Amino acid sequence: MSTKLGGDKDFIPALPDTGAGALTNTESRLRLRDYSRPTLAQRVLHSLRLLLVAVWLGAAVFFSAAVAPSAFAVLPSRELAGALVARTLTILNVGGAAFGLLLLAGVVVGRRSARLPALLLEALSLAAMTGAAFVGRFVIAARMSSLRAQMGKPIEEVAAGDPLRVAFDALHGQSVTAMSIAMAAAAVALFLVARRTK
Repeated sequence: MSTKLGGDKDFIPALPDTGAGALTNTESRLRLRDYSRPTLAQRVLHSLRLLLVAVWLGAAVFFSAAVAPSAFAVLPSRELAGALVARTLTILNVGGAAFGLLLLAGVVVGRRSARLPALLLEALSLAAMTGAAFVGRFVIAARMSSLRAQMGKPIEEVAAGDPLRVAFDALHGQSVTAMSIAMAAAAVALFLVARRTK
């Protein structure tokens, strides 16, 4: 396009549109690019979060598959084995609750590099991991310790039909369930965090 002034030889070429519409389109493309490509800082934080959940899940699997069975198989009494398992489980549950809170706080860091459904599922899985670990340590384990104190003797010397022994065995089952929930939730979180770290 051109604009004539006076004669055929006098003209001014039309300039490209650089108005507000063009600037808006450019800004939209930049925002879309920023949304789809995490920054270096976000990638580093994602990698740290992935490391945290992987370390805890690996420790939980090793405890369940190796430490607990080996303690009861090798140690000379169930009392010693139970003390070792209880101590190790305390460390694992406290670590799971602490790591879970840190991981939950980091969910907001990746909100721009993940779809909302995946982000919500990640937050829910981390909340389940944190809650199960917290309950396992500060609710179930606390009650089990109280029952052990009331027994006043090694648990293998308490009759299977004793009310304290029955209650203790029921809490033991709840402890296993809580740890299983925490491990399953951590596995889901590990998968989701790993997808966003790529």
